[in-house]
Amino acid sequence: MIKEFLTVLLVEDNPDDVELTLHALKKNNIANPIEVVRDGQEAIDYLFYTGKYSNSKHRLPGVILLDLKLPKVDGIEILRRIKEDSKLKMIPVVVLTSSKEERDIVDAYNLGVNSYIRKPVDFDQFTETVRTIRYYWLLINEHPIIR
Repeated sequence: MIKEFLTVLLVEDNPDDVELTLHALKKNNIANPIEVVRDGQEAIDYLFYTGKYSNSKHRLPGVILLDLKLPKVDGIEILRRIKEDSKLKMIPVVVLTSSKEERDIVDAYNLGVNSYIRKPVDFDQFTETVRTIRYYWLLINEHPIIR
């Protein structure tokens, strides 16, 4: 069976972190399509086909890389909405954040996050972290087809 190229949704407001993540993904030869949304409301619109995405024909992502500290709607609220939705709750969510707050970790796991990763500051370590995320979530892990 040929493994489908799942879309990666990157939810990140910091342009430097977006660029760094995209560079690390490219360096790790990610062939999957990558969509970037830059605030919490845009993430909700993308996932629920509302706002500027109301007429979009995009497919739901196969994995979501979610920052927590976002403008408009924070990452914990996005995670809550994802896990409350019967279709979206099947999408793996990986929190990729610089937050070191224990409360964020506890809240994320209470809501059903699949993984919580603190962004390494060092680029080589960050690239290795992204490689590990790619390897597990896009190559090894089996995903349900969500339509």
